[in-house]
Amino acid sequence: MTITEKYDLALWAMSFALKNGADQASVSISNRISNSVEVRDKKTDKLEQAIQNSMSVRLYVDRKYSSHSTNRINKKDLEKFIAEAIESTRYLSEDEFRTLPDPKLYYKGGTGDLKTVDPRFGDYITRQKIDIALATEKEALGKDDRIISVSASYYDSLHEHILVTSNGFRGDSSGTRFGINASVSVNGGDSRPESYWGENSIFFNELKKEGTGKTALQRGLKKIAQRKAASGKMAMITENRLTSRILSPVISALNGSAIQQKNSFLTDMKGKKIFSDKLTVTDDPFLISGRGSGYFDNEGLATKKRVIIENGILKNYYIDTYYSKKLGMDPTSGETTNLIFKTGTKDINQLIADVEKGIMVTGFNGGNCNGSTGDFSYGIEGIFIENGKLTYPVSEMNITGNMKELWSKVIATGNDVNTNSAWLTPSVLFEGVDFSGI
Repeated sequence: MTITEKYDLALWAMSFALKNGADQASVSISNRISNSVEVRDKKTDKLEQAIQNSMSVRLYVDRKYSSHSTNRINKKDLEKFIAEAIESTRYLSEDEFRTLPDPKLYYKGGTGDLKTVDPRFGDYITRQKIDIALATEKEALGKDDRIISVSASYYDSLHEHILVTSNGFRGDSSGTRFGINASVSVNGGDSRPESYWGENSIFFNELKKEGTGKTALQRGLKKIAQRKAASGKMAMITENRLTSRILSPVISALNGSAIQQKNSFLTDMKGKKIFSDKLTVTDDPFLISGRGSGYFDNEGLATKKRVIIENGILKNYYIDTYYSKKLGMDPTSGETTNLIFKTGTKDINQLIADVEKGIMVTGFNGGNCNGSTGDFSYGIEGIFIENGKLTYPVSEMNITGNMKELWSKVIATGNDVNTNSAWLTPSVLFEGVDFSGI
């Protein structure tokens, strides 16, 4: 289905909804093409391709709201689907705050290419993909007598999305992703440590195709002879790829739904200094080839570059149209784009050198954070640091505390940004974190 055909179908569905009782409507059509290859023992273990198409319809009927989706997108099926959806919406309770966004806030178009799509997506053949996965496996397979198993995979995907609303929005977006993963398990005597590594890119030619298998093996071998360390307050370094795990509860607490439902530990904190002055985070939707780049959000609201946290001061929440009305606040957007940290000048090795006693966290093993209070408890594994040097691997330990307090203890941020994610997080050094072990 071409982009023109998608728009025609979405506009038809919207018109049908309005003619059959909806006061307002928005319609989105998404399609996704994905391919994946898995190899094990020098053989192709799995080869998959999927093509998915779906339509989502948001209906506003007599001050009532509902959302529906289907993958049956021919007009005959859609007529029945939309008519039944409208009828079922009438049984819901009224909600005066449910409306489409103010049209003045919509993205109006006319901006440049954010370069989120590889135009040659369809040119790469299956043989290339299998060879990449096999080469990744080969980097680890047979390289150490302690290896138990090695697996590797390649994947790619193309996603296209259009959105139309009955009060004037028209927009489309698309993106591609290419990636490599490797998993290695090793014989650690009494344990069987496993390790994983992955790389991804928007463009095939920019995908880092060497080193993934080797890195997964190295990380697995470093887990041999893991043990608990003594409990106490110590410094903690989170690897750049893991920083997002403990940032996530903070971002969730900035969401309008959490604030309105009194389920946020950051309610009424806008404009206040909460975190370390080392912490500055900006939401930038216009980053060229950013994983989260885009000119509009899932409502059609025009995205804007915003400082979320500046030198520890909370500057902005994530507020969609619905919760903006319930909270009496201006809408921003209900979702993140590219989160960019203000980085420091040191790489992770220099951060380690600054630690007298602590743990570099290399993995999280379960745990949770209370969204209302910010209290958390996470299982961790990593490497013990003593006198500025990595010493022995640790596991079966926990960190506990409160998110506001934790992020007020940031001593430094690294310069080693993780570019494999829309959250461009560096390694972060915290002081005085509560570890429990032995």
